[in-house]
Amino acid sequence: MIGHLRGTLLERRPPTLIVEAGGVGYEVEAPLSAFYDLPVDGSEVTLHIHMVVREDAQLLFGFRHRSERDLFRSLIRVNGVGPKLALTLLSGIEPREFVRCVQEGDVATLVRLPGVGRKTAERLVVEMRDRLAAIFGEMLPPELDAESGTAPPQASPSRVTEEAEGALITLGYKPTEAAKAIHGAYQDGMTTEEVIRSALRRMVGS
Repeated sequence: MIGHLRGTLLERRPPTLIVEAGGVGYEVEAPLSAFYDLPVDGSEVTLHIHMVVREDAQLLFGFRHRSERDLFRSLIRVNGVGPKLALTLLSGIEPREFVRCVQEGDVATLVRLPGVGRKTAERLVVEMRDRLAAIFGEMLPPELDAESGTAPPQASPSRVTEEAEGALITLGYKPTEAAKAIHGAYQDGMTTEEVIRSALRRMVGS
């Protein structure tokens, strides 16, 4: 099983990364939060990996910090939450806000995330409350409570909005919802990651 991956970041197309290590390009799915502090393409990157082996595929899920992977692994233990939905949760809502929802029983915010129905949201609140305390204690670790780090080089506006819309659609949002959110969030000079982050804040907080 692969638990750690260090190599050259070849390509990023949220929510997928291509990391080359030992001459092999590994396709890694990562939460959008991981994209906020990635180095520029061509740089060395280190990811904590959760590997899922199926009859028809071997899937790699990558995280910048071990605590984020711990949260992912805790989420997939919740009944009805698989790796894809856990990735959507970590992408669609920031860790501090997720912790708040669990602590306060804020089901209404959680059901705004694609793929999260009321029953799943209620299970998340009940089952994750003790688990969050076990993982983080009273406070989130600094890496899960930080703003974005070094941004990648700025792409053209059309490419930024296209990639941002594609990322939201991959997460499960409808194309019309994604296009509307990206249009409302985009401002000149924003990177793809910044647009995605702003759009998600609008969608979850609306």
